[in-house]
Amino acid sequence: MPLLPVQREDLCACRIKRNSSLSLVPFSLSLSVSNSSSLSLSQPVREFFFPFTSLSLSLRSLMAGFESLDSFLASASRFCCSPLAIFIQMQGCFICLTLALGWSLAAYVRNRVTKRMKHNIEGGNHFAFICEDINDLEHSAQVNLPRVSIIMPLKGFGEHNLQNWRTQITSLYGGPMEFLFVVESTEDPANYAVSKLISEFQGSVDAKIIVAGLSTTCSQKIHNQLVGVEKMNKDSKYVLFLDDDVRLHPGSIGALTAEMIKNPEIFIQTGYPLDLPSGSLGSYCIYEYHMPCSMGFATGGKTFFLWGGCMMMHADDFRKDLYGVVSGLRDGGYSDDMTLAAIAGAHKRLISSPPVAVFPHPLASDLSFPRYWNYLRKQTFVLESYISSVNWLMNRALFSTHIYLSWGFVLPYFMAIVHLATALRAPYSEHLLKEIISPSCGLLLAGCLTTCTIVELLSMWNLTKVEIQLCNMLSPEGPSVSLGSYNWGLVFLAMLVDNFLYPISAIRSHFSQTINWSGVRYHLREGKINKIERTRDRGTKYSDLARKKLYGKMLSTPKDSLRSLSRSLSQWRQPKKFDN
Repeated sequence: MPLLPVQREDLCACRIKRNSSLSLVPFSLSLSVSNSSSLSLSQPVREFFFPFTSLSLSLRSLMAGFESLDSFLASASRFCCSPLAIFIQMQGCFICLTLALGWSLAAYVRNRVTKRMKHNIEGGNHFAFICEDINDLEHSAQVNLPRVSIIMPLKGFGEHNLQNWRTQITSLYGGPMEFLFVVESTEDPANYAVSKLISEFQGSVDAKIIVAGLSTTCSQKIHNQLVGVEKMNKDSKYVLFLDDDVRLHPGSIGALTAEMIKNPEIFIQTGYPLDLPSGSLGSYCIYEYHMPCSMGFATGGKTFFLWGGCMMMHADDFRKDLYGVVSGLRDGGYSDDMTLAAIAGAHKRLISSPPVAVFPHPLASDLSFPRYWNYLRKQTFVLESYISSVNWLMNRALFSTHIYLSWGFVLPYFMAIVHLATALRAPYSEHLLKEIISPSCGLLLAGCLTTCTIVELLSMWNLTKVEIQLCNMLSPEGPSVSLGSYNWGLVFLAMLVDNFLYPISAIRSHFSQTINWSGVRYHLREGKINKIERTRDRGTKYSDLARKKLYGKMLSTPKDSLRSLSRSLSQWRQPKKFDN
């Protein structure tokens, strides 16, 4: 049967809809043909136009998405330019500038010490890293120095512990001193490592290991400290508590003791660590967490801050339980530094931090983000422990203030992202241009925050540089610390992450009233420990800042010049090895 002729009008009906500038869609296709002929012509045409149909649908979905984004940006931009939002953003700028000012003042205090040391070295005192006045190294001055007991509560064995312990027992303090390494049991991984270390220094230092047993009424660390106090020499005038992550300088013990002798009114001498990030985000978060507190320890004297990693006190305060230091720690104490700081505040006692008491603190090379979170949980949990109603009120005030300032620091950056996104999208959206109030207002606020952030980071960089220089001068024969290893992009990111997570961690600690610290779970009730749970699972991880695990084989200790100098001073100071 012959095909019917196709009319011209029917071909013209095959046209392309051009109503939309972003789509190319076949509008109609009408061929006056027989059923079989129509089927044979329409199939190829459909296959030809199918890709354009799919593209049209995708572009329409994309346009719908842009419209939704524009609506969101318009609403968000209006809110971010409201009086309340402007206050929040200006407050964020004020927080940045306040931190920058505090770090600048701290750098000024630390830098004065550096300049004084350089001046002393130029004046001929090449032992300025030990003491300012070289006459203090005379034998007549050294023999009159008081005895110091150094107590180190241990738990596990980590990456940097061995090097830290070496710096502690090779101190160049000229007076008599003893080192008490306190472990909870002989099965503790630290027991074997310390035994090897003591055997290497046999005859040159007075060091011993004390097994404290398990705690029942307080944290294991406090229990180890109190057992060490009971075992210390009866002639010790001062007691120094050190954590296993403290890397001492050769003259640190002498500097702390000199301040105690100079001012007998000092209740506690303390210091603070300089974190050396390992490269992971978690390590930078810990560095950023410690930096705001560092300005409170760089006063050059009186302070209200106390770090449990380094505390020197009068030994008689423990023998007589003065101000309730022993009972306050023993009866439900969770945090040693928070408890002692509360006691000092309640009795108007002086806490001091000498400007040379800053210690390099290398963080573990495998410090992961979950381990940082565990550490943050442990730090926020200390605000839940208290010894009195006044201490409880102060902790609640600190809790509320820290949460407010942390999120007050982070929120302006989210608003700045909204301002920048709106400014970038506005030229391509008429709807957005009509809806937003003033693009220049948002850009001005974002620019102000950017400027304040740069000033803050520069101030943090300067303080870190000054403290690194000071640490290198205080330990001239130790491993050199470099500022070049810091990644300041990660520092900025860590500032946002840490301040965002702190309130979450603090709120969780407040409602949970329980924490897992080094494999031991503590439960609080009315600010004191009332229940302790120990798990039978003995993993390799013992702490959050250092991955503590067993090492079956220990490396030998190099006989460096610092060790030799320590032996020489010990023999020069007194005819007998140890005083009784």
